[in-house]
Amino acid sequence: MEAARLLRQGLSQSEVARQVNVHRQSVSRWANELEESGTAGLKKAGRAGRKPLLSDSDRRKVESKLKQGAQARGYTTELWTTSRVADLIEQECGVRYHPAHVWRLLQQLGWSCQRPGKRALERDEQKIERWKKQRWPSLKKKLRGKNAR
Repeated sequence: MEAARLLRQGLSQSEVARQVNVHRQSVSRWANELEESGTAGLKKAGRAGRKPLLSDSDRRKVESKLKQGAQARGYTTELWTTSRVADLIEQECGVRYHPAHVWRLLQQLGWSCQRPGKRALERDEQKIERWKKQRWPSLKKKLRGKNAR
């Protein structure tokens, strides 16, 4: 719309392209559309790129199944991996997505990456508590002293 305004002011297509930071060919297309259909023609351009394979109802269905949890789908843990979500989408909607793309879909649905903390099998809780109570306070005091200078 900014380009249309500038074109109507009589600026050249090259100058409009510089001012709105687009390629001159884009401005040329817009100028032709503006001449043929006015600003209404510029508004009808629609979205760029491939149309989504999942409809809004498919997305709602997938999110509903995700909220039920991974164990409800027969997995041994509650962890949703992108591969598991890709399988869910394929089973529920008949659409196959690469796990890397599933991450984008999850972000669009408002889901975030939350990795469960891993604990070492050889972890010794008693030693950790002893270290926190005895060693950490003395280290903390030394660090505070260095920062005070």
